[in-house]
Amino acid sequence: MSRQPELLTTNQKALTINLDQGKYGTFAEIGAGQEVAHNFFQAGAASGTIAKTMSAYDMTVSDDIYGKAPRYVSQQRLLHMLSFEYNLLIERLDAQRGNRSCFFVFADTVATRNHSGTNEAHGWMGIRIQSAPASQPCDIIMHVRMWDRDAVLQQEALGIVGTNLVYGAFYLRDDPKQFIQSLLDNLGADRIEVDMLEMHGHCFAGVDNRLLSLHLVELGLTNAVMFGPKRVVLQPSEVLYKKPVLVERGSFRPVTHVNVDMLKCATAQFKRELLVKDKDFVVLMEITMSNLLASGSLNADDFLSRVDLLADLGFTVLISNYLEFYRLTSYFRRYTKEMIGVALGISSLIEIFNEKFYENLEGGILEAFGRLFRHCVKLYVYPMRQCAYQHYLATGKTNALHPLGAAPSSCAADDKLITAETIEIPVTLSHLYQHLLGNCYIECITGFNADIMHIFSSDVLARIQRRDSTWEQMVPAGVAAAIKQKRLFGCTEIPPCAP
Repeated sequence: MSRQPELLTTNQKALTINLDQGKYGTFAEIGAGQEVAHNFFQAGAASGTIAKTMSAYDMTVSDDIYGKAPRYVSQQRLLHMLSFEYNLLIERLDAQRGNRSCFFVFADTVATRNHSGTNEAHGWMGIRIQSAPASQPCDIIMHVRMWDRDAVLQQEALGIVGTNLVYGAFYLRDDPKQFIQSLLDNLGADRIEVDMLEMHGHCFAGVDNRLLSLHLVELGLTNAVMFGPKRVVLQPSEVLYKKPVLVERGSFRPVTHVNVDMLKCATAQFKRELLVKDKDFVVLMEITMSNLLASGSLNADDFLSRVDLLADLGFTVLISNYLEFYRLTSYFRRYTKEMIGVALGISSLIEIFNEKFYENLEGGILEAFGRLFRHCVKLYVYPMRQCAYQHYLATGKTNALHPLGAAPSSCAADDKLITAETIEIPVTLSHLYQHLLGNCYIECITGFNADIMHIFSSDVLARIQRRDSTWEQMVPAGVAAAIKQKRLFGCTEIPPCAP
């Protein structure tokens, strides 16, 4: 059995860098104190590492140095800081020691808990480093949230995670997963959350930032990460801040006509809500880690293929560790007080009313629903064919994350539809359900395409893997082309040559 590497203290990490004569740079910290630089000074031998430390607290002074930014605690401000300080470092010291030093700049811009405790305690931090003397620099950028209730403890946590970042950038960058794990050394996820991480430059040529984000969730540094339509990593608070949110949960393995139709119809209804009308709102496709781990282990290629297909259709994707819907809506409440809509199918609605999922809550299903539906939350429910519904009930499915397989062959195109108004709810919960339905917490999706009710992702996947070409008619054309071109989900069909 291989031995785990010894966990270095924060002081030992700072001292290791201080004693490494090839590392030399600047620390620029705004918003709390100079906690990271303090760790390096306190470790000893800091003169071998630190060229300069600074903190520009006054907004006018900060703007004069780094240029104006719409928000002082933002990624844009951090990038301004890194660029300015790095260029200044090279200008002043390159001739003197550029042939023997790996220059770096560590910077952060943060907001710790204010005196009244009413603000968001978070920050951006990053490092720009040379991997060898005179080489082009590379960047590591991340966003953190501080969970300590005391500002002094938040400052201490910032100093530790910042030191971990500097140490990892120099000594662990060739192993991104180990680098991520090390960010919480001598800390814990109960004190610091890292919900966005990116690496850029030749040092990280083989790194996919989406996989880095996935590892953040997998390793417990955060519970949710987000990706944009252009396959870029997004910082959730900057996307969700004070906006209405509509989300659809699914496996999307692969994304089908039903997935797209469900969100299209729900979006049309959501935008007509009085609390949403004329507002800029966010639409998300969400996959849970439980879904990604359904096979027992995390398949990176499978994950990227799902995200890519959704991105190609123009969707923003959320990967979360929130199995229960009430935890997902509570997550959105961190960032917005606006209306939240959830688009889901009949099978998922059944699972929401399955009391076994709330046995860990003292108040059971009532407590869960109190959390789920508070502050303007509505479920938009997509219908299901009667035969598929009966098949679902007969199979004894107890987890909406493992969707219904192929509908029975006896299903007819004119088979009755089961909707949120005709679904069978256990007698013990029927009055609760009618209350939610009657008060518009639950609403039937309208305007749907009845001709595609027979489509399920698991059925499409099975057809792909047995080379049944009928699957191509069950997904958007662009999705079908990408699956064949990239041979995703076990597809072995060779796409025709372009004319």
